[in-house]
Amino acid sequence: MGLAVAFATLAGPYPAEAAHSRSRGAPQTELAQATLSQSAQDPVASNAQTSRSLDTGLLASVLSSAFRFLTPRTLDAHSSRTYSLWGLDGLTAIDPSITIEEPSPAPREAPLIRLSLSQKTIAEFREPGENETGDWIRVLVSIMNAAWRASPALRSAGRDALLQSFFDELFNHLDPYSRYVAPSSAGNDRANRAGDVAGVGISLVRDGTALVIGAINANGPAWAAGANIGQKLLAVDGKSTRNQDPASVESWLVGAPGSKVKLLLADPGRHGAIMRLDRQIVPPQTVFASTHDHIAVMRISSFSSDTAEELSQNIDQALQDKKLVGLIFDLRGDRGGVLQQAVTATALVLDQGIAVVTKGRDPKSNHIWAVQGGDMTHGLPITVLVDGRTASAAEIMAAALSDHRRAVVIGSATLGKGLVQAIGQMPDGGELFVTWSRVLAPLGWPLQGLGVTPQICTSRGAFSLEQQLGALAQGRLQDADTVRASREIRFPVSVSRILDIRRHCPAALGTDTDLDTAALLLHRPASYRAALAAMPDDMDDASP
Repeated sequence: MGLAVAFATLAGPYPAEAAHSRSRGAPQTELAQATLSQSAQDPVASNAQTSRSLDTGLLASVLSSAFRFLTPRTLDAHSSRTYSLWGLDGLTAIDPSITIEEPSPAPREAPLIRLSLSQKTIAEFREPGENETGDWIRVLVSIMNAAWRASPALRSAGRDALLQSFFDELFNHLDPYSRYVAPSSAGNDRANRAGDVAGVGISLVRDGTALVIGAINANGPAWAAGANIGQKLLAVDGKSTRNQDPASVESWLVGAPGSKVKLLLADPGRHGAIMRLDRQIVPPQTVFASTHDHIAVMRISSFSSDTAEELSQNIDQALQDKKLVGLIFDLRGDRGGVLQQAVTATALVLDQGIAVVTKGRDPKSNHIWAVQGGDMTHGLPITVLVDGRTASAAEIMAAALSDHRRAVVIGSATLGKGLVQAIGQMPDGGELFVTWSRVLAPLGWPLQGLGVTPQICTSRGAFSLEQQLGALAQGRLQDADTVRASREIRFPVSVSRILDIRRHCPAALGTDTDLDTAALLLHRPASYRAALAAMPDDMDDASP
């Protein structure tokens, strides 16, 4: 999931401020004059072209809105000319016979853009000035329209695919997380964010040709009606689920809040029985708690709109154990989610301080996320488990607790996803996710690429782990130099430097060893304190 501003999600998956593009519809746009070749005016081709025209007005509106949204927000400044030429290369992804070239201009003449199909020139266009955005939009629409008329492959793919390919190529030049989401997918995403889509609170997994219930949300109608994990789902509203994909069938289960759905469920070895449910808006369960040997384990699968509240309730319940030794926050496999929830969850166990800072070129992207209010555990020892899949909001929580000496981080190097996206809604119903800021941990180091370096590394094998625990028993953190070096990193930083830090604790999938190590450390207060004390202090903070 990515970091996203408008809906406070990371990856994605950021700050609270909305950054929506405000479009005034799809104005009619005067197309640039083009010099068409004779081959583009072939009467046979023209007859075929009239069968399906391109909505150039909507196309111009989308591109205009996109350029207005992109220009002030990208991490680095780029011209309208650069965006245009990047995006036009995406046409060849749909029709490889299309080429876009810039032939050498004649003296004192503006550069040309040449559109060709199968090495035959279709049209040529004079390039506007570097940042003459309106003129570039007219040229783009003219090129796309000429290519549309000449290429059956483009017409077959459709307008949405044309835009998708344009933006895919443009964003390939920026960063891994900026992207365009087509109207159909964007509409579903918006409905989910707005709470307009309801379900029954079950997840499905495949069992041979059948689908079975793999998980049930305790807040959903299926749980209240008595559905059980392991039951086969044979049909939804009379439609068989046999040989269907789990994700497809799960989409059958969603609909308007209060609408009815009929499930045919069967226990192993028994005939099916009908279960009639009213769809409800079910907040996803993201915190799963258990207690072992007076240690509370809180597995946080993602950061949704209710994660901090769930965590608060589970911590409160865990504190009923008067012999509680400590807490384990298990963030392994947590790909992130809502930024504010990561900050609020951190605030539950941190008295005060900066949780995270975001910095970008647009002044609105600069934000300090600070916490204040009190530690509900009153200083109870905490360990945090991370692995190579821990990303985004989960990395923010791990970094904040580590930098403030509030928790010992155990596991491997995390993913290193520390870029924030703003979301812009386009006139066609699609959305742009545009990276506009970087994430900095409380001590000032960048999360992007680097990730969180744990105090105790479990990915180097049993012998290395035994040595680390032995050193802690003597009051020394074996990897103190590496941990400190990771916190001293400041942007910009070379890839080679990042790789040099990360190789000391390679990213890996979490194992039971992580959990065993965390429990062992909580039962060894002196070792726990030694791991905390080794964290760097009094470094330049991340304040803008």
